[in-house]
Amino acid sequence: MRRVCLTLPTHRACAGTIAAVGEEAAYGAARFGVEVHLLVLDSSPAPVLAEHRRAVAALPPSPGVTVHHLDEDEQRDFLRTVIGRSGGARPDRLLELMLPSRVSYGACTNRAFLIAQALGCTSVHRRDSDSRYQRRDGEPVFPLHQELAHLGRRADDVRESATRSKLSPGTGSRRVTMAGGSFVGEMSVDVAEIRDLDPDTYRELIGLSIPEGYPEIWRGHLIDESFRGAGDTAFDGDRTTLAPVSPMRVDMCNIALDHEVYRRVPLPPATDTIGSDYFLIHLLHDARMPGVQHNRHIVNFHTAERRTDDGFLAYQLRFVKFLLSKAYLNAVYARTAAAGDALLDAEGHIRAPEIAGFVRDSTGLDRASGAHRLDVLDAAYRRLGDRYQAVADILVERRSRLLDEARDDMADFALLMDHWEALTGASAEAGLAVTR
Repeated sequence: MRRVCLTLPTHRACAGTIAAVGEEAAYGAARFGVEVHLLVLDSSPAPVLAEHRRAVAALPPSPGVTVHHLDEDEQRDFLRTVIGRSGGARPDRLLELMLPSRVSYGACTNRAFLIAQALGCTSVHRRDSDSRYQRRDGEPVFPLHQELAHLGRRADDVRESATRSKLSPGTGSRRVTMAGGSFVGEMSVDVAEIRDLDPDTYRELIGLSIPEGYPEIWRGHLIDESFRGAGDTAFDGDRTTLAPVSPMRVDMCNIALDHEVYRRVPLPPATDTIGSDYFLIHLLHDARMPGVQHNRHIVNFHTAERRTDDGFLAYQLRFVKFLLSKAYLNAVYARTAAAGDALLDAEGHIRAPEIAGFVRDSTGLDRASGAHRLDVLDAAYRRLGDRYQAVADILVERRSRLLDEARDDMADFALLMDHWEALTGASAEAGLAVTR
């Protein structure tokens, strides 16, 4: 029987989301006859963790659904076993990259990838703690429906059932490696207040994420589209597009990836950096790998914690690190876009060592771009004033450290890629004890 992993990484209270994702898991098992492993990776503080354990225990038993709720100690034990079995050099460093002490959007998903391998799953389906499902006619609209319907199938076999096809020539025999939708509701990145306070400053900051050399009309379009998802579009029936999927059209709270992708290439383990988990979407798009973009969009909302002073400051610094990381990531994406089909081997799989080389080469970039970005950010936050002034002061205080981290994050990513296939292989051999 086909096994899939539906995962919810979290570090904050989300008992309601656990219940909702549990319902999605039951739907997938019943509707598609698959074995769904619901994996909650929990980095929450003790009182919240206890609340989540109660929420998991309250999930009604469902045929075909197995639930795994792992706290950080349990995740660490699993990782130590896998890293030891892989025989990789610098095991302590690998453990730190897989389970850092700071928030890492890429690392939490990498852990899901390894555990999915241990469970014998053929795909990983990711959700986020700050999201809910749309409803139609009183029923939840589950993205898992489109993910299970299309993932892993030959593109030519999906073409007739898709609403429209924009496949690249000669790629019909390739398998669908990704299925994803976007979100409706609040912006995925908490910059709406900046846009409202000063639209010009907003455009200047978001513009730092766009690769240099884009024509101005395209830059403006990309800035307008960034972080907005599907806007306020309500689900009114299924529509799908078969194509290499643009990273602008999907969100990591609403995505599924085939194991042939994530067992070869991980996500950047950068800490305190939003957007670091979108790397594989870029890679698959540039390699012209077929994907399915659907309209079962998830409802995004901002948690109460993000609206506190501490939450605001933490999130703005993660946004700053994202903009610094883009100097390096955009250099890598330029090379993957230029390589195109050459990113794939004769069997149609990603050439992981070549990607690692692109990432490692990026660490040699001049730091001037990062320094310029920090200058722009400092001036922008000071113009915004009020609590943004505190962000600017921290940028001055941490300037050298931030520049170092942006470069070192890429070096760490290359190191993890060097060991990744040994880790995924060791994980598949190690297995994971079934919990429920």
